[in-house]
Amino acid sequence: MPRRLRPTADIYEDAILVGDPGRAMALAQVVIEGPKMCNHARGLWGYSGMTGGGCGLTVQATGMGGPSAAVVLGDLADLAVRRAVRIGTGAALAPDLRPGNLVVASEARAWRGDGRAGPPTVPDEALTARLLAALGDEARVGRVASLDVIHPTPGHPTPEGHVADMQTAALLAAARHLGVALAAVLVVTEAAGFDELEDEAMAERAILASQAALKAMV
Repeated sequence: MPRRLRPTADIYEDAILVGDPGRAMALAQVVIEGPKMCNHARGLWGYSGMTGGGCGLTVQATGMGGPSAAVVLGDLADLAVRRAVRIGTGAALAPDLRPGNLVVASEARAWRGDGRAGPPTVPDEALTARLLAALGDEARVGRVASLDVIHPTPGHPTPEGHVADMQTAALLAAARHLGVALAAVLVVTEAAGFDELEDEAMAERAILASQAALKAMV
């Protein structure tokens, strides 16, 4: 039995990973028919069930930050997960990105607060290609800077990349070690000079990304 998750329903080979437990519940209600809660241990809400296309799917919250996400993925891999798509949020680093834009990760690096970066980690090539195809013109490819602070703040060096988050690099590294095919798409929620993306718009973009994730994992 995994040490963090305590599954009370089936865990399937395909999974959607989100940081926020509330978003996991909201997406599960859209992409799963009659979702069943499969985990509530440690506040890491997870849901499982069948999609409208008759495929098993697990939607699992990973918490905040890379360490939490990596250990959750490790438990999921022990339980059955073999393919996963991270649907996360991020702050724009590239000047042409706007709130609501979708960025599919081509690589991710872990960045420390002192400006040092780790080696690049890359997503599963085939799964990422299918995710991009499913999203079409709704998304662009970009490099992710995964930070150990919430977002670039005054006094911290600005990391290199198109969008900043806190999980993607750790998840990609863990997935490669665990033999899990993983891709990631981030919803830009904030960009310099623009209002932060509202909750309703965020939910709409996350649903669009989750529907593309289902197509990519079939």
